[in-house]
Parts: sequence; C-alpha cells; structure tokens
Amino acid sequence: MSIPDHSPTIEKQLSLATRSRPQTKYRYRRRLFNIVFHLLGLISIGVGFAIIGILFVSIFNQGITRLNWDFLTSFDSRFPDRAGIKAALVGTFYVISLAIVVAFPLGVASAIYLEEYIRTNWFSRIIDVNISNLTAVPSIIYGLLSLQIFIRWMNLGRGLLTGALTLALLVLPMIIIASREAIRAVPPGLREASYALGATRWQTTWHHVLPLALPGILTGVILAVSRAMGETAALITIGALTFVMFLPGHVLDTFTVLPILIFNWTSRPQDEFRSAASAAIMVLLALVLTVNAAAIILRQRLRRRW
Repeated sequence: MSIPDHSPTIEKQLSLATRSRPQTKYRYRRRLFNIVFHLLGLISIGVGFAIIGILFVSIFNQGITRLNWDFLTSFDSRFPDRAGIKAALVGTFYVISLAIVVAFPLGVASAIYLEEYIRTNWFSRIIDVNISNLTAVPSIIYGLLSLQIFIRWMNLGRGLLTGALTLALLVLPMIIIASREAIRAVPPGLREASYALGATRWQTTWHHVLPLALPGILTGVILAVSRAMGETAALITIGALTFVMFLPGHVLDTFTVLPILIFNWTSRPQDEFRSAASAAIMVLLALVLTVNAAAIILRQRLRRRW
C-alpha cells in the first residue's frame, strides 16, 4: 500500500513564491513611506522650534536691558526710558481672573448638560456644530458682539467687566469642548454602578464623573487662559485704552492689558520703545508659562488623587 505524497508540488511552490513577491514589495514600500513621513515630521518640528528659538533670542537680546524692577512698577510714559507696564500688568491679571471666573462655571455647566442630560436629537446636533464653529470665529467678531451687547445695550461701559465678559465669550467654546471630551472619557460602568446603588443623576455627576473629568477640564482651561492672555483685537474693538496712568479701582474702570501695550509700543518710531515692547513680551511669556505650569501641576495632582 503506497502512502500518498501530500508535499506541495513544484508548481504550487512557484505560485506561492510569486504571490509573496508583491507582498514583500508592498511591505518595503510601506516601510519606506513610514521612514519618509517620520523624517518629514522631525523636520517640521525642528523648523518650528528653530523659528521660535530665533524669535525668542531676538526678543531676549532687545528686551533684557529694559527688564528691571522699575520697568515692572512704573506707569506708561511718552519717554521711552521711563515707560513701564504696571497698569497693563495689573489690568491683565484682573481681566483674566474675571474672565475665568465667568467662563469656567458656564463652560463646565454647559458641558455637563450637553453630555449627561440632553437627549441626542437634531437640536443637540445643531448645538454641537455651532459650538465647534465658534472656536474658529475671529476674535474681532467677539469684540463687535460685546460692543453691541455689553456697551450699547447693557451700558456697562468700556471697563474691566466688559473686557472680562468679552474674553469669557471668546474662550467659552474651548472650555465647553474640552470639558465634554473629559466627561465623555469617564467609563460608563462608573455611572451604572452609581445608579445601581441608588444615586441620582446629579449625585453621580457631582461625586463621581466630575472628579475624574477634572484633569481633562483643566487642560481646556489652560488653553483658554493662554489664548485670552494674548488677545488684542477683541479688546481694542471694545475700546481698551493704550495709555493708562492709573490702576483700576473697580470693575467698571477703564483698563489696558499687556498685548495692547505691546501693540502700542511696537507702532512707535523710537527704537527704545521696541526694546520696551520686547521686555513686555518677555513678561507676558513668563506670565503665561507660570499660569500654565501651575495648572499642569494641579492637574497632575488631581490625576494621582483619583
């Protein structure tokens, strides 16, 4: 009795080898594309960091000679060697603080309602599209909106409160989107376990969902603060002053901020004012980095806690 030969024939081996050649060719092509894309990404990152480094070195060389205590504690002046950023620095702190106080609770509350309470239908989809579109609206549009609503209709004047409300409108969509993504990332099993123990929807959201989503929410707040600190067009539209020789005493007083002061100094013909503007840019960058670092540290501590 003969044993059948189950080994592949020569024709089958040739056909298998022929089929493997295109696969090998495609595999090498994919590896080549992967290497090229990786190199392009590294080159893009390197070019971006190089441009930022050149700009920072240029600003540092121009502004380091003006950066001293008198520069931080003096008011603006028509003489370049006497000009300081005291009013703009205090105004920036006031405006950003008021804007975050207004935008943070509204943004988080809106995100909670859109993620935990509202039903998914045509109305909710329209809201989602509009919120996403609002993040791409130019800032001057928010300035024109604030000019009409807060100044002409509500008669709030051109003070700190109007500037803070303008920046709050500007960063509110960003906070809502980041907060929704953070709330959406909370595992559904956590909500189901809370409901199974008899908790209400609000108790589940307040005691379980929000604590876990808070680090992601703070990420959105960090981005919002960074954008608000560098905003100029919206505040110029509502009439923020470029020359202020006093500190605001209440929320209806006129004000100025660092970006507007920098814009004013860079438009002056004297080179000394450009040096002062470079020093003010360094202060603004240090302020932004300090706020971001504090928020990042708080976010990391909250993540370790929960």
